[in-house]
Amino acid sequence: MPPKKKSAPSTKAIDTLLDESRKFKPAASFTRQANASNALYKEGAANPVKFWEKMAKELVWKKNWTKGLIWNPPDAKWFVGGKLNITESCLDRHIKEGKRNKAALIWEGEPGDQRTFTYFDLYRQVNKFANVLKSLGVEKGDRVAIYLPMIPELMISMLACARIGAIHSVVFGGFSPDSLRDRINDAEAKLLITADGGWRRGQIVPLKHDADVAIADCPSIEHVVVVKRGDFLLRFKEGRDHWYHRLMQEADAYCEPTVMDSEDPLFILYTSGTTGKPKGIMHTCGGYLTGVYATTKYVFDLKEDDVFWCTADCGWITGHSYITYGPMANGATQVMYEGSPNWPDEDRFWQIVEDYGVSVFYTAPTAIRSFMQWGREWPDKHDLSSLRLLGTVGEPINPEAWIWYHEVIGQKKCPIVDTWWQTETGHIMITPLPGATTTKPGSATRPFPGIEAAILDENGKPVKKGGGYLAITKPWPGMLRGIWGDRQRMIDTYWSKWDKTYFPGDGAKIDKDKYFWILGRVDDVINISGHRLSTMEVESALVEHAQVTEAAVVGVSHDIKGEGLVAFVTAARGTATDDKLVARLRDFVARKIGAIAKPEKIIFTGDLPKTRSGKIMRRLLRDIAAGKIIGDTTTLADPDILNKIKARYEED
Repeated sequence: MPPKKKSAPSTKAIDTLLDESRKFKPAASFTRQANASNALYKEGAANPVKFWEKMAKELVWKKNWTKGLIWNPPDAKWFVGGKLNITESCLDRHIKEGKRNKAALIWEGEPGDQRTFTYFDLYRQVNKFANVLKSLGVEKGDRVAIYLPMIPELMISMLACARIGAIHSVVFGGFSPDSLRDRINDAEAKLLITADGGWRRGQIVPLKHDADVAIADCPSIEHVVVVKRGDFLLRFKEGRDHWYHRLMQEADAYCEPTVMDSEDPLFILYTSGTTGKPKGIMHTCGGYLTGVYATTKYVFDLKEDDVFWCTADCGWITGHSYITYGPMANGATQVMYEGSPNWPDEDRFWQIVEDYGVSVFYTAPTAIRSFMQWGREWPDKHDLSSLRLLGTVGEPINPEAWIWYHEVIGQKKCPIVDTWWQTETGHIMITPLPGATTTKPGSATRPFPGIEAAILDENGKPVKKGGGYLAITKPWPGMLRGIWGDRQRMIDTYWSKWDKTYFPGDGAKIDKDKYFWILGRVDDVINISGHRLSTMEVESALVEHAQVTEAAVVGVSHDIKGEGLVAFVTAARGTATDDKLVARLRDFVARKIGAIAKPEKIIFTGDLPKTRSGKIMRRLLRDIAAGKIIGDTTTLADPDILNKIKARYEED
């Protein structure tokens, strides 16, 4: 017999986990009213550039482009020569087109406070804050850091930056002072927008305090604008710190939108990387807006009377694309919520759906698995009949969770759009089109029209059926234009695996119907609750602790989060490796990086498995954590150490 071909090592172990044959055809009633049809696939395939140009023409442009695309791999320029300001598509045109008094944003804070903004309200707030920023010396091209809870001022701040051509860098409000400091310094941000505090699970998040700690080492920061969220204790530095509400009282109500080139930067958003240093992913104006506008319109089938709710935080790309920019460009009414899904009880999300008549709901598989664990009695308490479309984002959804979501939340009548995309791609890339695509639980199905994707083997050859590496083979409008200040890192990370082809770092498989199944990361970037974190960052944080000399962190399957972290730690001599040290280390990581990076488990070991050259063999630690047969150990300096670690892991 000829030898069997080897599968890509990163996908082989999980290739069979998504063996799913159930199919769900679109309901005829939904198809009749759907924005998308199968004709959209044909249009996108016939000429992708013309397809995206057609989408772009639905937006507001100051000057039309002269060429749809210039592609010099890995550099793309979309809508070349086109001029626009992104806020005119998100705000001004809706005022002119009769949506002045339509609800744009319905906000609810975790304590239960509520605010509603019409499109005219939001327009005025954005214009006023844009003038505030200008009064503090912010100009086109300057970087502005935003460190806020999920409050309306977060969206207002982003849009105000876009209004004047400043580049915003939103930092997730759950990140530590160290993480905020590193991101501010990398971007050399001129101004920071924060709040006195926020709420999370009934506890105060001391944002201004943490911001003060961070900017003590940020020489580029000239001013700090502070939104008053509550009556939280804080310190003010005269001349540097300013209350948001006081500045807004004095600001003019109109700000002329700065004319931007299609390829001018819109924002930087930092995502973790395998080297430990976060990557500042940069997106530009014209292509990004076109991508999020079109995908919002067709993936979520948005109608004039829909109430859209994306449960993400604007500290992540999902909140940028499907809270701030995509829905606003479509003139949608949407819900924004500040807090936790289980505060004060496990039905908080379903109470919000019922209270506001949410019709399109977009959340993460992590949240869905939590809902399952809490029990269906919580959603069953509420009237969810307003829901007509459900979506998932952040990681692959397992079929069991998909079915639960369909039956319990969707009441067997709502299509589910399981979307795959990344910070780097800017907008949704692989997804069903509701009303047009037959879905399979666990599959993201097909590339969005105008997107060309494939599954490739190690040599870049297409895989017709089975597992391999996910690849994007042609440029797309929302693609990253670089890593801030580090072009070579962008090339090495995304464009070096194959010629002229984008490698997102995910394993995937393709089935007989040409449907895509995303199988997860193939490197050491771990996806926890939809958030991508580098194990290297966690290792670096652990080693900073005085009682740790070495650490290796790996990802493991987690019923709720999708993936969790296990840390293998070598403690300093004389240190008591007890539960108290475990608690201290977990808290230390939370302070250094953020609570989402806390290891689920910490295993103390006298040494780590290393090659003779000193490289830590994390692959073998993953085998131990996953309960698998340990792989090849012939390159280890001390093969016996694995048995000791395995025994310790099983005892713990």
